[in-house]
Amino acid sequence: MAMSDDGQSERIEQLIIALRDDNEALRDHAIASLSQLGEEAIAPLIGLMADEDVLIREAATIAVVRIGPSVVDRLIEAMDDDEWAIREQAASGLGKLKDPRGVEPLVNALKDKDGAVRTAAVWALERIGDARAVPGLVEALTDGTVREDVARVLKKIGDARAVDALIDGLLGNNWMVRRHAAEALGKIGDTRGIDPLIESLRDEDWLVRRNAAESLARLGAKQAIDPLLPLLEDENTMVQETVEGVLASLGWKQAER
Repeated sequence: MAMSDDGQSERIEQLIIALRDDNEALRDHAIASLSQLGEEAIAPLIGLMADEDVLIREAATIAVVRIGPSVVDRLIEAMDDDEWAIREQAASGLGKLKDPRGVEPLVNALKDKDGAVRTAAVWALERIGDARAVPGLVEALTDGTVREDVARVLKKIGDARAVDALIDGLLGNNWMVRRHAAEALGKIGDTRGIDPLIESLRDEDWLVRRNAAESLARLGAKQAIDPLLPLLEDENTMVQETVEGVLASLGWKQAER
């Protein structure tokens, strides 16, 4: 026998109350049950995405995501909500669903006024991994709040349209961006990265130096052999070991030193 509308609403209210229970097993049961209720549970769950309790916000998002791809359009609508927390959780939900329909609204969210929303959008775009996001991510590489995460995502996507921006990041003042950029330029395989990578062999950060060396090997940059040689005596042993392998891959032999 089908449950009446009033009975369904009461059931949803009871499950939402259960989401606030201290008992983790009960909360998990409530999440599972709400997701099984489908469309009727979506609106109240999206409302919970603005709850002052972050655990409730996250639980509501999990329940929405478990409903499946049918919620994508509702999450996209929620990306325009006045509440920043709803926009943040909607972005997170789109990332968890990995649905390509989410790319455009997530790219738009890279310009959101709230840093938490922009951060969630970058994370979601990383999960989806769609190259359509590259131009928006390149622009976001100048955003101090998310630029480190953006550099990581651009590295993962590996699109040549990001090369110029990654070179700027490689030569910039943020060490985490430089680390990701040094690795990304090798992964992308564009020769425009060779000279900046050679310059980065002198970076103050050891992982930038190591990543730059590895990328030069990927690029087959034999012109980097001489600049690499001083790193055989680098203060960091991991850099030394990496450079030994890089030089060997570029055809350098110990006797040439």
